[in-house]
Amino acid sequence: MNTQLAKLKRIAIFLATIFTASISGMVHADWSIKGLGTSEGKPTIPTGINDSGQVTGYSFLSNIAVPFHAFVTGPDGIGITDLGTLKGEETLGRAINSSGQVTGYDDLGHGFITGPNGMGLTELGTLDGAVYTFADDINDSGRVVGTSHILSHSGHFGDTVTRAFITGPNGIGMTDLGTLGGVGSGAVSINNSGQVAGISYMAGDDVTKHAFITGPDGNGMMDLGTLGGNYSGVSGINNFGQLVGQSDFAGTPFTHSFITGPNGIGMTDLGTLGGGWSWASGINDSGEVVGLAETADGGFHAFIFSHGGMTDLSLLAPVVAAGWTSLVVSSINNNGQMVGHGFHNSSDEGFLLSYTPDTVFDPKPIYIPPVPEPETYLMLLGGLGLIGCLARRRKEMVI
Repeated sequence: MNTQLAKLKRIAIFLATIFTASISGMVHADWSIKGLGTSEGKPTIPTGINDSGQVTGYSFLSNIAVPFHAFVTGPDGIGITDLGTLKGEETLGRAINSSGQVTGYDDLGHGFITGPNGMGLTELGTLDGAVYTFADDINDSGRVVGTSHILSHSGHFGDTVTRAFITGPNGIGMTDLGTLGGVGSGAVSINNSGQVAGISYMAGDDVTKHAFITGPDGNGMMDLGTLGGNYSGVSGINNFGQLVGQSDFAGTPFTHSFITGPNGIGMTDLGTLGGGWSWASGINDSGEVVGLAETADGGFHAFIFSHGGMTDLSLLAPVVAAGWTSLVVSSINNNGQMVGHGFHNSSDEGFLLSYTPDTVFDPKPIYIPPVPEPETYLMLLGGLGLIGCLARRRKEMVI
């Protein structure tokens, strides 16, 4: 009898161990969200993330009389280090590469690059005749792309045209990428082969703008076209040359997000969350896209396009349970980590949103949410407008 009981006990322990391991696996196979903290109680707005989870963006500071400084975190968004200033009083981090080099610009229109892990700010310089330089992305060799404002023939300081540029490794040197034949262009994103994504005016037209992609090292410029309207813009490019952006949607007043195939070939409409609008903000090497989309009731929710459709990130159970609302996602890395900002504990705060390899996606709107309170819309619009603080200082920016 004792032998039989002992055997049953061993079997019970074995089954309990398997069951516990199964539960543990299910617990970790899900979404998770954590706040990145604030700088002295002021909002911290992430804009970019690398594959180790280092984040850059800008923090609002309460201990000095200026609005914000660029920052960098450690891996997985841990810790916040103020990057300080360049020539002006404000700096904004726009992107970060695999070694932790950050690029961005200051409030006087000076682009910068840092060393690894955000160490030191070095001015990028300008194209010949340029008065402002705004850096927007960086690849793993430290090549930076962005937009320079060049003084026009009129000679007036505020009268400028724009040109997309690319630098050499570690931000050395600067090359004008030209246009699609129109009066101006701007570069937005770069991959590790040096393919550049941006936007340009079309030949003979100072109104119509189209997204473009270049070949490796910024050579050549190909028009991506549109989804049937007159306008397309671009937000990101991955290492296969897939681009994401926005385009006028044929026959409607709406703008939809799109994704292309490798090397910018083809343009596929990503749709919306039931409303008329969507805006893609980032893409990773798996072709997963993040952005903001309108719901059927006119609200705006963060989304990830993965596994064949859009998942509404604002409705994920861990997000709701943790009390996060009005999410805006800016970037996604190759490990499924996303950064952005949202409303949490009565303040605007940056977050790191992640999923595990065995997370089950539900690529469609889960349900039509109730109409948000007016103050929620105001917070969302305010958050979207934060990055415009410096943009307004770009004088009369063409692109």
